[in-house]
Amino acid sequence: MTQSQQDPTGRLRHLLSLQGLPRDMLHTLLARAETYCAPAGQRAPRNTQLAGRTVANLFFEPSTRTRASFELAARRLGAEVLNLDISLSSTAKGESILDTLDTLLAMGVDAFVVRHTDDGLHAMLADFLGHRAALINAGEGISNHPTQGLLDALTIRRHKPALEQLTVTIAGDIRHSRVAHSAVHALTTLGVGELRLAAPAAALADDHLPGNRFTDLDQAVRDADVIMMLRIQKERMAAEQVPDTTQYLQHFGLTPERLALARPDAIVMHPGPMNRGVEIADSVADGPQAVIREQVANGVAVRMAVLEMLLD
Repeated sequence: MTQSQQDPTGRLRHLLSLQGLPRDMLHTLLARAETYCAPAGQRAPRNTQLAGRTVANLFFEPSTRTRASFELAARRLGAEVLNLDISLSSTAKGESILDTLDTLLAMGVDAFVVRHTDDGLHAMLADFLGHRAALINAGEGISNHPTQGLLDALTIRRHKPALEQLTVTIAGDIRHSRVAHSAVHALTTLGVGELRLAAPAAALADDHLPGNRFTDLDQAVRDADVIMMLRIQKERMAAEQVPDTTQYLQHFGLTPERLALARPDAIVMHPGPMNRGVEIADSVADGPQAVIREQVANGVAVRMAVLEMLLD
């Protein structure tokens, strides 16, 4: 964890990445998120812990799940929420993002939730903000999506708490997936038993990412306890790297036949948005082993925990 994420006392001040985040801090965040997980059919927990605080959502990339869940998380903690429409903001007129942050700081914003295409931008923003406001990385290029990594870890832990005994397979476009990177960082720190990364050769992760590598999905899912499927990141791939999506399900998608190779009680995950019939079959996505809707719900709980830890 970079020093810019912590204040001098070691308290988490910004959340930029899960890489290097201490295990005890991960456990603290997940335990706090657990308290915000409502049983099915019950009203989601709410409080006024962040009453009088203001959270600004700045999304320079399209988003549905992440932006909506951050807004819900902040409101359920009693905070005021500012959703900045980037296409209509002064950044569209040439204003720098630092000037935008400075303007919003003057208006009393306490936390910024930022999604951007540029890797490394969030560290610069955190250095600029210092201790004046908190910064949460809501997605950064292909490198980090820390709250997604936390919600994935929470979902797994709620179904299968003995992480050290699990085999977890993450499959799809690993190389271009910030979701995969953050999930790997979280699960490695938490001590998952075996981590498998599966992808077509052109989409397999660089060597710096830990995990056993597979280019055969049948081998990668065999006896797995958890299978997380990823979409093809066409917007981040060179034209020659984009696979034939009409054949992808047959060769590298999660079908009922492939799922049958995993353990009978294996859970199926997907961060969304799903490309049904490409990386995952409809019958699997909607089947009894899928916990995809739970991931969405857990995302609000995790983001409540993060906001609370940073602003409390």
